[in-house]
Amino acid sequence: MEDKAHDAPQQHPTNILNSTESWPQQAWTHLESLRQASPLIQCITNFVSMDLVANVLLSAGASPAMIHSIQEIPDFTPKTHALYINVGTLTSEWLTAMKMAAQVANECKTPWVLDPVAAGASGFRLKACLELLKLRPCVVRGNASEIMALFKGSVDETSKGVDSTHESTDAIEAAKSLAQITGSIVAVSGAVDIVTDGQRVVGAKNGVPMLQKITATGCSVTALITAFVAVDPLRPLQATATALSIFGLASEIGMDMAKGPASLRTHLIDALHGLDRATVLQRVNIGNV
Repeated sequence: MEDKAHDAPQQHPTNILNSTESWPQQAWTHLESLRQASPLIQCITNFVSMDLVANVLLSAGASPAMIHSIQEIPDFTPKTHALYINVGTLTSEWLTAMKMAAQVANECKTPWVLDPVAAGASGFRLKACLELLKLRPCVVRGNASEIMALFKGSVDETSKGVDSTHESTDAIEAAKSLAQITGSIVAVSGAVDIVTDGQRVVGAKNGVPMLQKITATGCSVTALITAFVAVDPLRPLQATATALSIFGLASEIGMDMAKGPASLRTHLIDALHGLDRATVLQRVNIGNV
């Protein structure tokens, strides 16, 4: 957890966007608001992702707290501006803590976001994700295989764990249906990142293929979505789409300097920290699907 002192949580900024703003302008408004507000984001995420998740949040302007102990949740979760739950390295003990944190967040009217990592890989993991879905996450972000497994409610016999065996566009109908059933915004990562509320479908088209060669980039973009939702909780679809695009844009800039996956990881963090208004307005690429 970053060594910052936090008083009682501030009120969530609301209605920060003008409905006539373009997607690039909305993306900049969200990023600028995040940098100004530095919301406290509780991350119950897997061991593999903790380092990159924390650094992505810090570089974007948020304040991450990697707190997952069930003993701390009653005291700490009410102080947060948003909660991020990621089931990557799932255990029974962690699942209990995740459920408690989601319940506390709901009681405090704090938005929370679910990353159903490898949801279709095993019966235990699928059941856990479906139970968490019942606790009404504001946003669910996964790859196509994960979202399709959640919609079908069945283990995927062809599952490759965290790797998707489908394109994001293959999961559009499943994502729309899941959004309608749960009331959550559903995002599907891929070459084009799909975001839907069950009716409207938009695509964020920034990003580079080499992100697939860096572990925890999916986990980290879900964390960034959580931070964007924290500063604009009344517009989770817009917050989700712009977070995906901003992360993808940072990867594009980082790729210009990178020699491979390891250096891209470093340059991605630097690029996210250094994004300016002119670059965001020129290069964010979001549109209807």
